[in-house]
Amino acid sequence: MKSVAIRPRKLLLWDIDGTLLHTGEAGKIALCRAMDKLHGGKSDFQGIEIGGQTDKWIAEQLLGREGKPNGPEEITRFLDVYVECLAEELPRRDGGLHLGVLGILEEAHQRTELVQALLTGNIEIGARLKLTRYGVNHFFEFGAFSDDSSIRNELGPYARRRARERHGEEFPPERIFVIGDTPHDVACARAIGARAIAVATGSFTEQQLRDCGADAVFSDLAHPEAFFQLLDL
Repeated sequence: MKSVAIRPRKLLLWDIDGTLLHTGEAGKIALCRAMDKLHGGKSDFQGIEIGGQTDKWIAEQLLGREGKPNGPEEITRFLDVYVECLAEELPRRDGGLHLGVLGILEEAHQRTELVQALLTGNIEIGARLKLTRYGVNHFFEFGAFSDDSSIRNELGPYARRRARERHGEEFPPERIFVIGDTPHDVACARAIGARAIAVATGSFTEQQLRDCGADAVFSDLAHPEAFFQLLDL
């Protein structure tokens, strides 16, 4: 009887904002509202780059810029209020999944050699609110979040460990793909030796994503055959 070769499984680590979906700026508005509720005044992100950063890092920067205490307790309090505001803002905003995302998630979910997880700067409760709002939370059993670290490049090992714990096998770097829309996502992939797939559906252009060293760059995810062909390399 001829044996069937078992293909080694691969781990897909997805960013959320700008990659899977957009919230109509619900996240940004919720962050500003949290700052206003706690400390008054009108907040903005002038001088703070938020794309690809973690919620904890953003909270620390916002509080520190205004001269407010920004230790762990203050950041936790800030993010608790942020989550309340996010839950209110998501239904008010015109957000949605980016082109092609749903089809890719559905196909990847059916392929036994692929494991999907999250690698995001969102705190987990915020991530789940966004994913649930747009109907894709069920694709992601686990992931790494800002709850784990405020430093984006430290999140990869958490995702790898949880993949090993849930699936009973190690995922070496050459079988891990980080999919994101910013140079920070590319750097996060490099931090664990993974391959970086960049998609220009956020605020960075295809050229900017190539320049930061992504292994592959897509304008969007409207062509799933090209995406899955890349995974099969």
